[in-house]
Amino acid sequence: MYRYVLPIVMLLISNIFMTFAWYGHLKFRSSVLWLVVLVSWGIAFFEYCFQVPANRIGYEVYTAAQLKTIQEIITLLVFSGFAVFYLKEQFRWNYLVGFIFIVLAAFFIFKKW
Repeated sequence: MYRYVLPIVMLLISNIFMTFAWYGHLKFRSSVLWLVVLVSWGIAFFEYCFQVPANRIGYEVYTAAQLKTIQEIITLLVFSGFAVFYLKEQFRWNYLVGFIFIVLAAFFIFKKW
């Protein structure tokens, strides 16, 4: 069980760092771009500290396609919360429909045919 859950937890943490690195600066539009890039790069370092081990550990029990699918679903969940709570954007119905299709894609990737 631990081998299955640990990579998912690490991917979750990684995606939180990634989301702040990639989109956190949008609240600071007046900051100079070179500084934003450096700060984002610094945050992304911590993303990689979790992402790389998560994939290495996860590859023992998941395929690469399954790991990528898990990461994409986590990314959508983290980003949705980030957009609503941090950027104060509205979550729209068409976003939900698109996410449902992605989860449906995950079903086909994980299904043993």
